[in-house]
Amino acid sequence: MVKTLVKSVREYKKYAFLTPVCMVIEVVCECLIPLIMAKMIKSGEETIGHIVAYGSILILLAALSLFGGGMAGKFAASASCGFAKNLRQDLFYAVQHFSFKDVDKFSSSSLVTRLTTDVTNVQNAFQMCIRIAVRVPLMFIFSFIMGFNINARLALIYLCILPVLLVFMIIIVAVVMPFFRKIFRKYDAMNNSVQENVSGIRVVKSFVREDYEKEKFSKVSQSVKQDFTKAEKIMALMSPVMMFCMYLAALLVSYFGAEIIINSGASAMEVADLSAMITYGVQILSSLMMLAMVFAMITMSLESAHRITEVLEQKSDLVSPENGITEMKDGSVRFDHVSFKYSAKAEKYALADIDLDIKSGETVGILGGTGASKTTLVQLIPRLYDVTEGTVYVGGVDVRKYDLDFLRKEVAMVLQKNVLFSGSIKENLRWGNPDASDEELVRVCKLAQADEFISAFPDGYDTHIEQGGTNVSGGQKQRLCIARALLRKPKVLILDDSTSAVDTKTDALIRKAFAEEIPDTTKFIIAQRVASVESADKILMMEGGRIVAAGTHEELMKNSEVYREIYESQTKGKEEPEAVEEAGEAAAEALRNAEVAAAGETESEGGEN
Repeated sequence: MVKTLVKSVREYKKYAFLTPVCMVIEVVCECLIPLIMAKMIKSGEETIGHIVAYGSILILLAALSLFGGGMAGKFAASASCGFAKNLRQDLFYAVQHFSFKDVDKFSSSSLVTRLTTDVTNVQNAFQMCIRIAVRVPLMFIFSFIMGFNINARLALIYLCILPVLLVFMIIIVAVVMPFFRKIFRKYDAMNNSVQENVSGIRVVKSFVREDYEKEKFSKVSQSVKQDFTKAEKIMALMSPVMMFCMYLAALLVSYFGAEIIINSGASAMEVADLSAMITYGVQILSSLMMLAMVFAMITMSLESAHRITEVLEQKSDLVSPENGITEMKDGSVRFDHVSFKYSAKAEKYALADIDLDIKSGETVGILGGTGASKTTLVQLIPRLYDVTEGTVYVGGVDVRKYDLDFLRKEVAMVLQKNVLFSGSIKENLRWGNPDASDEELVRVCKLAQADEFISAFPDGYDTHIEQGGTNVSGGQKQRLCIARALLRKPKVLILDDSTSAVDTKTDALIRKAFAEEIPDTTKFIIAQRVASVESADKILMMEGGRIVAAGTHEELMKNSEVYREIYESQTKGKEEPEAVEEAGEAAAEALRNAEVAAAGETESEGGEN
């Protein structure tokens, strides 16, 4: 674990090395000060020159100690902050290479916690390790050596107390560690609750479930607080125990030191030596108190370090082959006895014995109920998951032989959940092709039937999209995502229920544009409406992870009872679809006119007011 984390120090190794060097300067000076002070006290009976000389040395030592401590603090801050920056980058880069399976394993909320709270904990522990954890043993060793030189028997008092403190700290760590493990798991649950609430805030408000969400969050938060309180209470015992040991040691040293001075007539030990001995004792026990602080921080960060290491050491089973193929002759797709399950431990296959042969340029429609594994089927084409059995071929080549980045550029996919990022429409579209010209943006938007509504915006293609695309409708978001995928100029285009939020007329126009403008691109269209796939070259009916029927619309109407029932249920009562659509458009136009009129009245009222 330490070996994995240390790799993230990289360019900040210099600062991590200079910090303990400066700490050595500080500790040596602090340990010499009591010795020089004792000598100065002893020289009080001599000339004033001796006092000035010793005083000058004390000032110099104090200045050096201040310099060492200040520089150590500066270097430690640079090293720890740089380490945290690199660690976050390494975690983020690792997540970028995760397969869907890896993301499912950790969960998005847990990954966020590891990138934030856990990294902060490890950062604080790292700073303490290179600064305080170096200072503590140095201070203890140097102070003990100095004290031993003054009086060996008195120095043994401090040595006897050390095992007691160490045993106590080990017990505390053993008791507290399980609490921190529970706490971080609950942190994940709390972050998951927040993430769900924020992303689904519209649903929460629509169903008036604010109180329910507050109560749910309060329970998780209260549980975290209770475990943290228990852990902190146990950790808090360190301070009073340390103080008790410090004062007990000081009392014993004072008592036995005074006895030695009186019994020997100050020949075996002088008052100045006793004063220095007490000072060294305070330094020894203070260093142990710092050790307790380090123990507390490291204890808290150990679980965080373990969680971070889990992510960094996760090896994705979806890797790009060495010298992977970077040429694709066409968009043909073939499934050769393909079976798939999401986990090796899973008893049931999500897909079972899929045999499918699609020629380049064909349009394939996929219909099926919820849980039929329609999405799972198409996710195997760009290797978002790898097959469990069988082989998927694209352009006549096993997808596992392609360079992974190249394959995913040639197989564009518009997922069920349409995601837009904060930025302009142009910036979002250029996710498909960073080098696309403005003319290309307009062309693909016309294909996706998005140009009309974009042009209606005051800023056109420079219109700012809020995070998650909250300032555009579901249908507009879908069309922008389709346009973004088209910019790839892919050999294979997959639309995973990506026109569900657009009206039937727009859906038809999109399909018509695809047929006319990208005839050589193989198109997979997952849909709920038969009308969306009716004109496809091949329609697949899926159920329970299997293809139960396949053929053209006419063939399925003759041979598939399920398909026929779906078609009839969706077209029943729609003998005059054009009239219905015209009525719908008229109603929409009337609604828009009413909104414009209402807005005008509001403005005039505002002006009068």
